[in-house]
Amino acid sequence: MAPPVAVSPLIKTARYSALIAGIIYGKRRYDHLKPIAAEERRIEEEEKKVREEQERIAKQLAEGSLMALTTTSP
Repeated sequence: MAPPVAVSPLIKTARYSALIAGIIYGKRRYDHLKPIAAEERRIEEEEKKVREEQERIAKQLAEGSLMALTTTSP
């Protein structure tokens, strides 16, 4: 196996600069997207509550109409 090659200081600096820039970009992007995702989760939760309430009402109506049909049948 060949001995490791010395890496240029310019390349090292560029690599670490890119790493730091990526970390900073990721943090800023995360901070930008976090409130948007929180709002979407809040809206989805509200829609889920409304949907569950509508399903509950529809189920009660279906059971009520079935009960009405079974009580009137001979």
